[in-house]
Amino acid sequence: MKVATCLQHVPFEGPGMFRQSLETRGYTVQTTLVPSEGLPAAPGDFLLIMGGPMSVNDSEPWIAEEMAFVQAALLTDIPILGICFGSQLLALAVGGSIAPGPTFEIGMVNVSLTDEGHADSVFSQLPPTFQVIQWHGEGITLPSEIKALVSSPDFPVQAFRVRERCYGLLFHPEIEMSGLQNLCEECPEDLKKGGLSPEIIQSQAHPYLPRLHQFADLLTNYLTQ
Repeated sequence: MKVATCLQHVPFEGPGMFRQSLETRGYTVQTTLVPSEGLPAAPGDFLLIMGGPMSVNDSEPWIAEEMAFVQAALLTDIPILGICFGSQLLALAVGGSIAPGPTFEIGMVNVSLTDEGHADSVFSQLPPTFQVIQWHGEGITLPSEIKALVSSPDFPVQAFRVRERCYGLLFHPEIEMSGLQNLCEECPEDLKKGGLSPEIIQSQAHPYLPRLHQFADLLTNYLTQ
């Protein structure tokens, strides 16, 4: 059986819907909490890099070690998917940079496909504009050879593709209601920054979760073909 390695950075930001999507396609999902457990010996057959409240610019040694791990995985042909912090780490690993954005982007946000997104094998199947769940304050600048697939007014890079089966997403298509509740409980200061209550963010997100999960499954299907 194939192994999907999931790098977590906090206990409350796990693979969410991606676990079900990967298991349906014959993968065993093995999670590791990198800051406390360290990195696995190898990335397996699929590398999933999850989010977290820390910054990729922080000085903790495990962040540099994980970036080197991701860079080594990029030299293979396995599928790689970075979510939120994971997308920022992936961008940094290929020569991009991460910096604070103009606002703390949280909750349901409208994003739009770029020209490259309209031409992408996966994102071209989405509407030109759609809503996603956000939870971040830093944005991505990509190296010139890598183009954004999805954009929002405050954060021009919402998704990007490094190679055929390697994507970074700043937003959270995988998050389930239990995961959103955990985020609200664990990160109350973020809610204050965004001016949202747990009740508002959860009620606003609820109608969109099935559609976001469909996209998470669509993306997983493409990556594992």
